[in-house]
Amino acid sequence: MGEIGKIVQAPEDLVAPVNVPAEAYVSPEYARAERDKLWRKVWLQAGRLEDIPEVGNYITYDIIDDSVIIVRSGPDEIRAFHNVCPHRGRKLVDIPEGKRNAHGTRPNFICGYHGWTFDLDGKNTYIEHQDDWQGHLCDGLADLGKVQVDTWGGWIWINLDPDCMPLAEYLQPAAQMLDPYGLEKMRPRWRKWIVFECNWKVAMEAFCETYHVSTTHPEFMTFGQFRGWARNQGLHSNIGYDAPKGQEEDSGKLRLGAGEDPRLTTAEMQNFTWQNANTNTTMTLVSVANRLKDELPEGTPPAEVSAYWIKTAREEDKARGVEWAQVDPQHTAQAGTAWQIFPNFQIGHAVNNMLCYQARPYGTDPDKCIFEAAVYELWPEGEAPETEWEYTRPHEWPPVLQQDFNNMAAVQQGMKNVGFRGAQPNPYMERSVASLHMNLAKFMGTGAPKTY
Repeated sequence: MGEIGKIVQAPEDLVAPVNVPAEAYVSPEYARAERDKLWRKVWLQAGRLEDIPEVGNYITYDIIDDSVIIVRSGPDEIRAFHNVCPHRGRKLVDIPEGKRNAHGTRPNFICGYHGWTFDLDGKNTYIEHQDDWQGHLCDGLADLGKVQVDTWGGWIWINLDPDCMPLAEYLQPAAQMLDPYGLEKMRPRWRKWIVFECNWKVAMEAFCETYHVSTTHPEFMTFGQFRGWARNQGLHSNIGYDAPKGQEEDSGKLRLGAGEDPRLTTAEMQNFTWQNANTNTTMTLVSVANRLKDELPEGTPPAEVSAYWIKTAREEDKARGVEWAQVDPQHTAQAGTAWQIFPNFQIGHAVNNMLCYQARPYGTDPDKCIFEAAVYELWPEGEAPETEWEYTRPHEWPPVLQQDFNNMAAVQQGMKNVGFRGAQPNPYMERSVASLHMNLAKFMGTGAPKTY
């Protein structure tokens, strides 16, 4: 094998094996440089529209040294501002201790230091002894600094770069492939977060490939061994599974269990998933799967079991006021099971539910991150549960996610080993890892994957 040498020059398909140096994961200098070169230049998913349904509702979003207030300033208008008073630099809205972010409702924002007051449009409406400035607080100098904000998929997105490209352009082709799933109609079943002992990239990479499933989650291999793939999609990437002919819908999240009797293995897989991961399924799917043995004769071909299971669950949800998205099976096969939105957000989509991950730096410590996961599904009008971001200790997460956590901390430590020669992701099943670092290097100017 030859020496690692040539830096990859944007091969958008990334089919050749590459080596990813450890610098991006463990270097304190790299972590500090991310603030200016990465996080202040990209679109970031900062919350859901349902988090601020009424005028005056607000949430905050923090990334290293920067904090942003996102507020519904009108029935159809959302604004975002730097969370800092332009007077002396005090943070306007503090995050309560132990909470992921601040949220609430206010008619205006008042600085707790000297009382400068700002309306929901960011305009300064009160300065005590304003005449002392002799007329110089004009042309917006006393107003809140604006942050670029837009929406897609039911999420609120922010960008700290005033000259950034439009969100609609940034998200392609991911948005185009995901729009048919109606993600904006889903609401969370649970939302959890944690400060974890690994770099944010290690956290994201633990979920952006299927190569680890057979070893990390061997229990799932009982229910099927579809081969996974990963593809570079410009700034972004997606992953999925190859499915048998006639079972194209099984290439998505709603997968049939494999085995001699798919009626039984599908029920086993759904029950295991619900109890041990609480993701990628719904109670309707579990319930129908448990009845397959009674409603279909023994020997029913797998493709027919799959079609009946999905059709029946869809009809039962419709009867209770839940309309699944209609997505062509060929589109499902191309869209895969999850999209990695550069740099730090993953959407695991389906026609009736989704599982999303996000990881952010914990300050500039390369060995820590803020990791969060949320499960969404479709609910009848007015029946979605009220959820909060719940801080959850590692042993309190669903068992399947605990298995991933065991890898994440160990990988972070292992990458510091003097004997580690750089990551060598599988070019077919882990191409999303190479894609992330290829794109990171475009922003950071270092750490690009290298060919052999």
